[in-house]
Order: sequence, then C-alpha cells, then structure tokens
Amino acid sequence: MQNRDVAMTPDGNEMYFGLASGGIFTIIRSERMGGRWSRPEVAPFAADPDSNDFEPCISPDGELFLCLSTRPPAGQERRGGWAYQNIWAMDRRESGWSEPYDLGAPINTDNAEFFPSLTSDGTLYFTRGSRGEYYIYRSRPTDKGYAEPERLGPGVNAGTSQYNAFIASDESYLIYLVTGNERNIGVADYYISFRNEDDTWTGPINMGERINRPGARGASPYVTRDGRYFFFSSTRPLGEGVTLTYELIRNLYYEPQNGAGDIYWIDASVIEELRPE
Repeated sequence: MQNRDVAMTPDGNEMYFGLASGGIFTIIRSERMGGRWSRPEVAPFAADPDSNDFEPCISPDGELFLCLSTRPPAGQERRGGWAYQNIWAMDRRESGWSEPYDLGAPINTDNAEFFPSLTSDGTLYFTRGSRGEYYIYRSRPTDKGYAEPERLGPGVNAGTSQYNAFIASDESYLIYLVTGNERNIGVADYYISFRNEDDTWTGPINMGERINRPGARGASPYVTRDGRYFFFSSTRPLGEGVTLTYELIRNLYYEPQNGAGDIYWIDASVIEELRPE
C-alpha cells in the first residue's frame, strides 16, 4: 500500500492524500475535528473503481480542487489503466465540491498531464510528457480559462525526466522530482529551484539526505499554505538490523517503511536553507 500526494484546505482542517493498493489508485479524505483527525475514507468523487483519481491539489484560497484522473474525455470511450491522464477540476460549493469536470485544452492534450499545483493568482503548474520524457509546464490564468502552457527553462527542466512539481503560493520556489541525474542520492530525488526577479530559475538543487535517501524513490512534494511544514512521500525500506518474523511480514502491507511509499514531514525551514546566497 502506497501513501502520497498530500493536499490540505487553507485552514488545515481538511486533508486529502493519494492511496495506491492492488491496482487501485484513489484519493482519501480526513477531517480534523476537536483536535483529532477523522477515520480516513475514500473521497466521494474518487469512489469509482473504473477510474484512477490521484494527485489532489487545493488552491491557496480553497475554492478549486484539481487532480489527475483517467476518466474518459467527452466523446471518448472508457479505457482501462492509464490510457487517459488528464487534469480534472471541482469548484467549492456550500455542500462540498462540485461534480468533476475536464479542464480541457490547452491544458489537456493527447500526452499525459498530471500533478497540478496552483499559485495564489491561479497560475497552474503541471507535468506533461510521454514515453519516459516528462517536463514541467506553467499556464497563466486568462478571462477564458488558461493561456497556452509554456515549458519551463533549464533552471528546472535540465534533463528528460522531471515531474510532480509543487509551486509555492507566491511562486518563489518549485519542488519537484528528478530521475536519471548523476547527482541523485536515491532512485528519484526531490530537487528545488528558486524563481528570480527576471522569471528565470536557480537550480536544480538536490534537497539533500534529510529528504532523499539511498535507494529510495520520492513521489510527491507539498508545503502547507502557511509555509510551516514540508510533506513528501518516500519509499524508505525497513531500517538496518531488523529481524524478520512471520508477524512482521504479515503486517508489512499495512505498516510504514515497508518500501511501498509513506508520507513524511519536516519543518519547512529546510527550504530557505537551500536558497542560494
């Protein structure tokens, strides 16, 4: 069972995260009431086993919910697996979230589009690509939706596989995953780039061994909207010196640090420590 993809409402009282298990990819919801988190449940909009809904994103003002979905676009037949990878949206209503709708062009194309992230002014960052080549794109909001997406420059897209990017609410930094970089500590490492006043980016900067571990694979970054905590997913295995028992093996499916992927958190001050002087 893999846990990843944290998203929270601005007040920090509603949490969504991704769960993958046995070929099922869905979004889980929990609510904080009286200082305690409720029992996690599948989010109502992600309960269809024939579609994969994953990688939730909530806008800084809490009014828009985005996610990756494999629902068929209008006029297309339903297809299994990851045949469709598009970004879908929901609007906040008094009773909860609206029905999901396809963001459509120019965001969604015949390529895979996934892992949306939003700034305070509504600028959308996401990943686009296919066949192992993935790049991070940005699209500014317009009166009619979104502008034609632009691929970020070499301060972010320095190789052929960078993806799953979280953008700060003020667009000051971007945290994302990179594979195939000779500077990697693990299989897929977290990197960060800082945005300059001229809209160029410093980076990519490996976030170091507090975040990235040898042999581990990262999956999804998230920083709380108050800027205090950095959440990230990692496939860290059992520690050294563990003795295998039948009970341990039986429980590993549900226990953390079984190599499948868990959510970790750290004080977000680690971000400023990486900012170039």
